[in-house]
Amino acid sequence: MKGYYFITDARLSRAGNISDVKSALATGVRVVQYRAKSTGTRDMLAEALELKQLCQGAIFLVNDRVDVALAVDADGVHLGQEDLPCDEARRLLGPEKIIGITVASLEEALSAARQGANYLGVSPIFATHTKLDAGRPTGLTLLRELSRALSLPLAAIGGLTLKNTPEAIAAGAQMVCAISAVVTQDDVRAEIEKFQRLFVG
Repeated sequence: MKGYYFITDARLSRAGNISDVKSALATGVRVVQYRAKSTGTRDMLAEALELKQLCQGAIFLVNDRVDVALAVDADGVHLGQEDLPCDEARRLLGPEKIIGITVASLEEALSAARQGANYLGVSPIFATHTKLDAGRPTGLTLLRELSRALSLPLAAIGGLTLKNTPEAIAAGAQMVCAISAVVTQDDVRAEIEKFQRLFVG
């Protein structure tokens, strides 16, 4: 798991989730997370099925909803601190599925690792207006701390831009997600490619 980590956001998107995911996959994105906080379950299920079909060869994750992930046979889920606990999600999903956990402290990260998380979303790195409940920024210090303490892949999320992403990578992030910097633009593919190039070399 390395490179730009794509998370959908229909509220911000100009082109819509389907178009955005197609653009992301065209740049070589390897992880797509479907996040649809305000979508009803039936509509979410239908869109998740369509996105899952697009993501052949890439990892397709569903945010929060273990039930939807199971229904569409997603590759896994991404869970926050207020969602189903990681160990319970693992019991439902089985040993082969991927579980990512959002963390904002070393304590949360160590707990997620003990419960069998496959990767960690470290958030928010910088101030963000995309996720209203993101909390106070953790900065780069936590990324450095987690990269020293754990061997799990780290995804930096929150307030990432082309200007500050190199700092996050240098601090230990194997993946970065910058939602508003990408899906609000006219050419989503071109913007993601700029982020992807930061991982080359």
